[in-house]
Amino acid sequence: MLLIHCPWCGPREEVEFRCGGQGHIARPADAMDISDAEYARYLFMRTNPKGWHYERWNHVHGCRRWFNALRHTVTHEIRATYRPGEKKPPLPDGTT
Repeated sequence: MLLIHCPWCGPREEVEFRCGGQGHIARPADAMDISDAEYARYLFMRTNPKGWHYERWNHVHGCRRWFNALRHTVTHEIRATYRPGEKKPPLPDGTT
């Protein structure tokens, strides 16, 4: 069983959480003025790396709040969890 650290509730079992996909995706400021293709790219196109990845998670069976996580997509190791608005941690190789 994987333990995930909720920034508000502390460590909980993985069954309490749901992944919300790639983190740190900014909504287009001019959403009404961009083409349908550009808006579709914003909605649906995400990276799918093999390695470290910033993700959004929801504590659905707990506080029901969203938070961000830095997770390895192969080993499922979670290096950090942090609240929205907090600075994201650097990737283990030193990049962001």
